[in-house]
Amino acid sequence: MPIVNRLADMSDEITAWRRDFHENPEILYETVRTGQKVAELLESFGLDEVTPGIGKTGVVGVIKGRNGGAGRTIGLRADMDALPIEEATGKPYASKIPGKMHACGHDGHTAMLLGAAKYLAETRNFDGTVVVIFQPAEEGGAGAKAMIDDGLMTRWPIDEVYGMHNFPGLPVGEFAIRKGAIMAATDEFRITITGRGGHAAKPHETIDPVVIGSQVVSALQTIASRNADPLKSVVVSVTTFNAGNAFNVIPQEAVLRGTVRSLDPEIRDMAEKRLKAIATTITESFGAKADVFFRRGYPVTANHDDQTDFAAGIAEEIAGKGKVITDIAPMMGGEDFSYMLEERPGAFIFAGNGDSAGLHHPEYDFNDDLIPVGCSYWVRLVETALPTAA
Repeated sequence: MPIVNRLADMSDEITAWRRDFHENPEILYETVRTGQKVAELLESFGLDEVTPGIGKTGVVGVIKGRNGGAGRTIGLRADMDALPIEEATGKPYASKIPGKMHACGHDGHTAMLLGAAKYLAETRNFDGTVVVIFQPAEEGGAGAKAMIDDGLMTRWPIDEVYGMHNFPGLPVGEFAIRKGAIMAATDEFRITITGRGGHAAKPHETIDPVVIGSQVVSALQTIASRNADPLKSVVVSVTTFNAGNAFNVIPQEAVLRGTVRSLDPEIRDMAEKRLKAIATTITESFGAKADVFFRRGYPVTANHDDQTDFAAGIAEEIAGKGKVITDIAPMMGGEDFSYMLEERPGAFIFAGNGDSAGLHHPEYDFNDDLIPVGCSYWVRLVETALPTAA
């Protein structure tokens, strides 16, 4: 099945929604305007139920099939939030909010799911129930978990859940997916090293946290190179190193911050344990003290086997033979759709955004040519998963 003609005809309308969201970006749980517009559109489509305020500013819509919604329930999720980035696209619909922009394509994700919801509400060519999920705070705020904590999976008894994200560099009309881990767990750490400050000309009278911190930074790289199985990925990156503010003073304190990314629960546990041990042991060997804070973020985004096969099959119907990668390499970026996949079976798929700037780049823009492709994927997924009775 190629692009659904009705969705192709709706592309201009859906694009207008997308560009409106793009002009008015909201970050994390601030998606009040976005959520209100989503809810208003869903109401205008004639959905059976529209519920705002799930997970603070999330919106849930319900579409019942021809049999009144009896049977299985499929959840479809789109994220709504933007990023704290100054836009540099120069587009006529560029962000009107200084320091905020849709640099990850969530404006497009929201618009595509809205387009699919409108079509599904009009046609009802399925039996069962579709729950459309518009989620805030994917970018570091764990909005998926907040919606789950508000009863997403139980108030609307979802049986399976599916997500989609645009993919710069992959041609428009093509898809990519894999079974199992497709995106990494995202943990963060802060190491505070307290030494003894003093005059830079008398280092022997100090315990220099800058030197100690430098040793820690180097040693942390052995987690990947000497502690992890070479066939299992882990990334340990120190991304900030703050100490002192004068050229002639050895500071009292140094603070290191960074992230740990992993694709395997055992590797994740090992990395946390080794990070704490390395930081503490090295620091104490110099006579200083280390305070280590480690916070687990999003879990691994792990696709379920049967649902991955199903999603790949739907994608191939839309894209055609040879245009669906089914073994894409896992990525070390994170995605809080992982929380939904821990609750219910499902799959997360990438859809090509063409030759665009990369995600989280100030010149990134969602490719509107993807709209009919993504909408068609959602519609065909529902109509195949929830077929009408013969």
